[in-house]
Amino acid sequence: MSTAAETAIPAPGDGGQSRSGRGWRIVAALAVTQTIGYGVLYYAFSVFLAPMAADLRASNAQVAAALTLSILIAALCAPLVGRRLDARGGRGLMTVGSVLAAAAVLAWSRVESVAQLYAVFAVIGIACSMVLYESAFAVIVGWFDGDERGRANALLALTVVAGFASSIFLPLTGLLVESYGWRQALLVLAALYGLAAIPLHALVLCRRERAERRSVTSGQRAEIVAAATRRRPFWLLVIAFTANGGAVSVMSVLLITYLIHLGHSPVLAATLAGLLGVLSVTGRLITTGLQTRLPAALIAAAIFALQGVAVLLLPLAGRSVPGAVGCVLGFGLGFGIASITLPHLLVGRYGTAAYATLSGRIATFSVADKALAPLGAVALAESAGYGWVMGAVAVASAIAAFALLAYHRL
Repeated sequence: MSTAAETAIPAPGDGGQSRSGRGWRIVAALAVTQTIGYGVLYYAFSVFLAPMAADLRASNAQVAAALTLSILIAALCAPLVGRRLDARGGRGLMTVGSVLAAAAVLAWSRVESVAQLYAVFAVIGIACSMVLYESAFAVIVGWFDGDERGRANALLALTVVAGFASSIFLPLTGLLVESYGWRQALLVLAALYGLAAIPLHALVLCRRERAERRSVTSGQRAEIVAAATRRRPFWLLVIAFTANGGAVSVMSVLLITYLIHLGHSPVLAATLAGLLGVLSVTGRLITTGLQTRLPAALIAAAIFALQGVAVLLLPLAGRSVPGAVGCVLGFGLGFGIASITLPHLLVGRYGTAAYATLSGRIATFSVADKALAPLGAVALAESAGYGWVMGAVAVASAIAAFALLAYHRL
């Protein structure tokens, strides 16, 4: 596999205890804002779905479409946000995004119709593109430029902490809705997010992550992006992480339903699905540890292949409890590794000067697939059965694995 020298402008690291300490303060701040951000802007929605639908006199499907719209808007905004991050750094963008997100959640609490809900979630989608993982990863990649080990550990720490967002905010949101109603609950969550994210983004993040990045002109950055997008390796990454994102999204939405379809109780199905969050942390720990000994593309390819085997076996072995547990374990190990593998691969081949721009290009495809794949899977399940859905997920996992194998060989 070629190195960053292939297209990127090298940027030597400068190390130092003070710089390292500042870097880890940035990681800590982003861990807080990502956990709260995903909790409020994404996971809490499922708790609000039923009471919102009743209050707005709409169907669950009509209300759920708002979240799909938000994710699609975020995907469309990703390239523009990426270019801005490369040119100006993360502080201003993420601060403005957190203000916009808090204001949008406040507006969400006041919606009176489905049309208003869609308008609010279009704004939330814009805000998400500015404040969630893609932007946070760009800040970390820029700050730890030249420090591969530090970057890997920082990304791992961030994703491990933020991985508990659902575990924290699903029960918290449920308690708030039960105690105060969904509108008041949103006011509390808006205040929580705004009071945490706005000052942390404004005061802890730096305007530029590295001094060396200022020497890269917009023309040079455009050359890096143009050279990357004309060549096969970039599009293999697009294929791999789009296929994996769709597979993971489908299983996130349909796993509980399918386990119940196989004959398991709702409690057991929910418990097994709940393992995915824990397993995502395990998979990230394993992946980060192995990256010091093996190529990251091969590690991810092997885990994606394991996911494909696990989901292919689920219709056959999943009717028994041990079989269902084994299949969920196999699939769950790859549940969160894409988020830490893609930055490693992008920086390794193209450097950091245009990281956010290239990442944003990939996110346009992968995030859109995450939004749309569950809709297609539900339609396929209704027309042909869940077995075909599991087969499609297995095929997507295989495509992701083979694309990364091909990427490694180039």
